[in-house]
Amino acid sequence: MSHAAGASQDVTDALCVNSVRILAMDAVERAKSGHPGAPMGLAPVCYVLWTRHLRHNPGNPDWPGRDRFVLSCGHASMLLYAALYLSGYAITLDDLRDFRQWESKTPGHPEYGVTPGVETTTGPLGQGVGNAVGMALAARHLATRFNTPDFPVVDQRVYFLASDGDLMEGISHEACSLAGHLGLGNLVGIFDDNRITIDGSTDLACSDDVVGRFTAYGWQVLQVDDGNDLDAIDRAIDAAKADDARPTLIVTRTHIGFGSPNKQDSAASHGAPLGEEEVRLTRHSLGWSDGTPFEVPKVALDRWRAITARGAQLESEWQSRYDAYAAAHPVEARELTRRIEGRLPEGWEAAMPSPTAADGAMATRSASGKVLNALAPIVPELLGGSADLGGSNNTQIKGAPDLGPHDLGGRNMYYGVREHGMASIMNGIALHRGIVPYGGTFLVFSDYMRPAIRLAAMMRLHVIYVFTHDSIGLGEDGPTHQPVEMLTTLRTIPGLTVLRPADASETVEAWRVALSRRGPVALVLTRQKVPTLDRTVCAPAAGVGKGAYVLAEETGDGLQVVLLASGSEVQPALEARDLLQADGVATRVVSVASMELFREQPTAYRDAVLPPAVRARVAIEAAHPMAWREWVGDRGAVIGMERFGASAPSERLFEVFGFTAPDIARRVKEMLAS
Repeated sequence: MSHAAGASQDVTDALCVNSVRILAMDAVERAKSGHPGAPMGLAPVCYVLWTRHLRHNPGNPDWPGRDRFVLSCGHASMLLYAALYLSGYAITLDDLRDFRQWESKTPGHPEYGVTPGVETTTGPLGQGVGNAVGMALAARHLATRFNTPDFPVVDQRVYFLASDGDLMEGISHEACSLAGHLGLGNLVGIFDDNRITIDGSTDLACSDDVVGRFTAYGWQVLQVDDGNDLDAIDRAIDAAKADDARPTLIVTRTHIGFGSPNKQDSAASHGAPLGEEEVRLTRHSLGWSDGTPFEVPKVALDRWRAITARGAQLESEWQSRYDAYAAAHPVEARELTRRIEGRLPEGWEAAMPSPTAADGAMATRSASGKVLNALAPIVPELLGGSADLGGSNNTQIKGAPDLGPHDLGGRNMYYGVREHGMASIMNGIALHRGIVPYGGTFLVFSDYMRPAIRLAAMMRLHVIYVFTHDSIGLGEDGPTHQPVEMLTTLRTIPGLTVLRPADASETVEAWRVALSRRGPVALVLTRQKVPTLDRTVCAPAAGVGKGAYVLAEETGDGLQVVLLASGSEVQPALEARDLLQADGVATRVVSVASMELFREQPTAYRDAVLPPAVRARVAIEAAHPMAWREWVGDRGAVIGMERFGASAPSERLFEVFGFTAPDIARRVKEMLAS
């Protein structure tokens, strides 16, 4: 709804805007750290958006029908916290006073799951932009699947605020290019064009034509020349909402640290408190009293708090519409509810294939593709694709429509060569709920995705990464594509579950974990074929669910050696066991598909798999050895890669770098003889 001309001059409006500025300034001053400038400049934008356009209910932050608001410039967190408090969310003035303190609801940057009303964790610039694209895409995908002409039950808009830094980051180029290509008309971005970074003026490092850039992406671009003009902001958001075929960027000229006599439009207000004297001067500049910090006039709080009643009414209207939809379309309504609640369909595990040794050798990436295609008809919330490697990653659902500008309900995503954007968009899709996103690329390119993977782990999002071409075993592509260090670096991310299955059977179990486990999961898969193990001889692959299990037991008197391996190196470990057993060395092989899952098991189970008294433990993995030190102990050894690989057939590389069965057996004998 637009507001009549003159609303910008309303005295109460001015108090409402300045309440945000004062709360932000006071909280940063009390914490003795933080970023006051951006909240002070963006306060008018936030006020107009939250009170006049954003559909949300402070009484129920998780209402499925709400619009989403993403503060991509997470350093401006006090803007969001002030808006949440003023709107009536479960945030108190004491919470604002505890800004940046231990276990407070108001951490330095917004954290999903910590603060009611915070939709995503932001701070690393650009990530929120990608998240917003993912949220908007998820809403449009679900709308295509579930909405009917009479019942638009999925109709969210997604709004994001972005700083100069957000748009400098490469991830914003990746995500916004794809958003324009897909025509996400439910996405509205507001660019805080304050022209100041921590180092100083943006023209020190950037002279981009933002309008031209986003126009080229296929966005509608609108400009607000005065970021304090509430009516102009209001009209721009109305125009954004009116264009349903294109995402919109509203370029808003703001003034960082607005109201500060000496630090407005200066880097001095960007990332540090204004200081007691400047706070006093700013209060006078804004017409505020010198009274108690965090003081908000009742008239301003009352106007902000009107959002609570409005939000409750909006939710009630939506719920009535949804109830009518459920009566008219009960099957669809039950399915949508199930998906939003994150419950997998009953009987989904029955669809899992059961590979046998008779299936022959196959790459685990191929096995993964078979599992995905078996699950896709039963688990319709699976949506994903690849960063331009669908055929290599085996991430395409056969027979399913492609997701594109003319069919946002398709299931095969084409992210283009945008690994980082893909990962951040996947986070946004998961945050929206109703979809389980997966995305594929080569393992070596997981480094391009790492900031988004890290945030997925912090937020415990249900996203699945399909990383193929997992070692020097990919062969001729050479060291640029051989991921020597990536397994170790991924394993260091708290909350990320990494699974590297040894064969087709373990790949099935890895997907079982990926679908049922809370939090992000990385499936690490081979390019080259590996044997499908004979489970009448080896232990059942269900042990993958515990991370590590005894694959082949020792024979003879007294266990002497435990060989630990993952992925393609399990096969040479089994062959080395045969050689050692033939020489009278009682040898056990343990398949370690996931160190994270194994670490979670009771001590008794871990000790049963890896007996503490065993004379020697040797780990084998064609990757950096660091992660294995925990499992082999002081008496153990790791056969790994501490240099980059080379371009040659995989068989030759395994010979050169010592990953063949004779090499492993010889290394064990040397250990035992020492």
